Amino acid sequence: MSIFSGEDRKAWVEAFISGIPYAQASGMSIIEMGQGFASLLLPARDTWTGDTTRKLIHPGCLSVLADTACGLAVVCSLDEIEPIATLDLRMDYLRPPVADTDLVCRAECYRLSRSVAFVRGELRQPGQSEPVAVVNATFMRATANTRRKDAAGSAKPTPAEAASSLMSPASIEPSQVFVSRPADLPETRPLPLGRSPYVEFLNIHQQPQLDAGPVFRMPYKPELIGNPILPAIHGGVLAGFGETAMILHLIATNPGLGGAAPRGVDFAIAYMRSAKPIDTFAQSTTVRQGNRVALTNVSIWQDDPQRPVAQA
Repeated sequence: MSIFSGEDRKAWVEAFISGIPYAQASGMSIIEMGQGFASLLLPARDTWTGDTTRKLIHPGCLSVLADTACGLAVVCSLDEIEPIATLDLRMDYLRPPVADTDLVCRAECYRLSRSVAFVRGELRQPGQSEPVAVVNATFMRATANTRRKDAAGSAKPTPAEAASSLMSPASIEPSQVFVSRPADLPETRPLPLGRSPYVEFLNIHQQPQLDAGPVFRMPYKPELIGNPILPAIHGGVLAGFGETAMILHLIATNPGLGGAAPRGVDFAIAYMRSAKPIDTFAQSTTVRQGNRVALTNVSIWQDDPQRPVAQA
């Protein structure tokens, strides 16, 4: 039997979102929810601008919002509390998102198997009749063994109590936070200050260019956390960092661009392991370069380049 009904579900979802440090730091709020769906608002901020010349929101902001909204949609489809994790996420960018304008993502969990949840959604901006992007994502559910162990317990917490125990910033103990690895090489800013506020928000640094292209470093800071229990960096932040690394890679390796930032057409990321609260690195390679379109891969790692936390 489902433990969720009406106010119980609302209490669980609100506790869930309030326990995500990145969601709180960015001001995300739930504007609609129901069985199997949720709508999440990302309020406008100068920080989200990716290109001040064209006055566009950075695509990474759309990925973070989409990943969070899709996770909420899965939560809204569950009968009982259980942990979830993003397996992969794909974004298709339909039109440029205008800077200094709110973003809303409505996500729907359309298939829930014993081990995987499938989600799709749309991202829109107020005043526009067409979406700016669509998202498709899959999430891993708790294992059947975990669910059996939970079911064996004699007493179950209320939804709000369960949410608080799973997603609480207070759960991060000082001993769990790793010391960031210092940069191995001299670094520079990848773009002039003021060019891309979102790149500055992530505080991305560029290391000297190697044969395959430059390496980028994203220093750890507490507001990047998406799972405070492990703790782990938000999967959407990793996506945003990966997208940024690909854009900066193309700028650095294509003098013909004249420093202009290319726009993303689509983006897909696969998560391989949790990203610890330490500095994160990324390096891109250009698979194919055409006259108008480039296909680029990026590997994202922390301790060891041979053990990436994600690839996109």
